[in-house]
Amino acid sequence: MSSLASSPSHHPTDVRTARLILRPWGAADVTAVLDGSGTRSADWADDFPAEGDRLMAGLFAERPAWLGPYGHRLIVERASGVLVGSVGLFWPPDEGVLELGYGIVASRRGRGYATEAARAMAAYALTAPGVRAVSAGVEPPNPASVRVLEKAGFRYAGGTEDTVRYTFATARPERPTDG
Repeated sequence: MSSLASSPSHHPTDVRTARLILRPWGAADVTAVLDGSGTRSADWADDFPAEGDRLMAGLFAERPAWLGPYGHRLIVERASGVLVGSVGLFWPPDEGVLELGYGIVASRRGRGYATEAARAMAAYALTAPGVRAVSAGVEPPNPASVRVLEKAGFRYAGGTEDTVRYTFATARPERPTDG
């Protein structure tokens, strides 16, 4: 069995949705994605890893917090066990806000996986201490990504000509104060 499927359904910090398992990257995953030899795991979609997956794997050595309990995940189809993308939270939070990034390989787009993964990771992020919101930036010429965020429950939060910002947050009850 490959390192990517060595126990994807039993990791204690897996995030599960109806159709996906969002499991943490492991050292073997990072090595396999960065391996330029052409060796591929049988558990990878034919077009995994995408350019963004390779970019992220290369940054993990510089930013180990991104691999923590609320960090980056690989996206696995539950029905097939095939790895189809990645989704992640960029630590640490900035004034209680985490940045979200995601990518689904081209062969699996149009199935709602990005929306499902983004929604699940944003909700999971809000369970982390000190996190009050999740933010994501999208380039205006990428309407598919805007739709992903809107369907996932993110709300428009403003932007510039280069980036449109969306935020996901839930209202938390105020704690009573003394006097």
